[in-house]
Amino acid sequence: MNLKVNLLIVILGCSITAYGQKYKSVESMVKFFSEATLENIAADNKDGSSVFDEESRQIVFSIPITSFVFDKSLMQEHFNENYMESEKYPKAVFKGEVVNFVKGKTNQKVTAKGDMTIHGVTRTINVDGMMEYKDGKLHLNSVFPVRLEDYKVKIPQVLWQNIAEEVEVTINFIYQPI
Repeated sequence: MNLKVNLLIVILGCSITAYGQKYKSVESMVKFFSEATLENIAADNKDGSSVFDEESRQIVFSIPITSFVFDKSLMQEHFNENYMESEKYPKAVFKGEVVNFVKGKTNQKVTAKGDMTIHGVTRTINVDGMMEYKDGKLHLNSVFPVRLEDYKVKIPQVLWQNIAEEVEVTINFIYQPI
């Protein structure tokens, strides 16, 4: 799986290279937040990578699941072993197009449409966000919900008060021209 994801990024990166100004992420922050009856759960991940082509508007990003860091190590262990099965499904991947991106527009609302793969399940999604050129870099920010059931992430019935059925995902990528 890891090799397939890396190969996908290389292939998309090469295909993006053929069309115009390309950007590669130099910083990233991906967060998720679960608000449930008994407790809130949050985790951060700084190891995501992404490539974006402003001409073709193609975008791809890859998030290593084991890089999410929790406040409690036991939560992190349960997340990887019991829910996300990180050894079997090591990355979350999105590939698609930022459909309404306008090259050179300073600050704009955008929508990405494409396929998100989490936990071995691929679904077509639309995600709204903001893109901004700032200090020679391109910034992408988005907040969107992910329903665990949609990606076959099973939560034991006994834990329904601990883990929300839908988590909030926040992504922040900062890109530089390649």
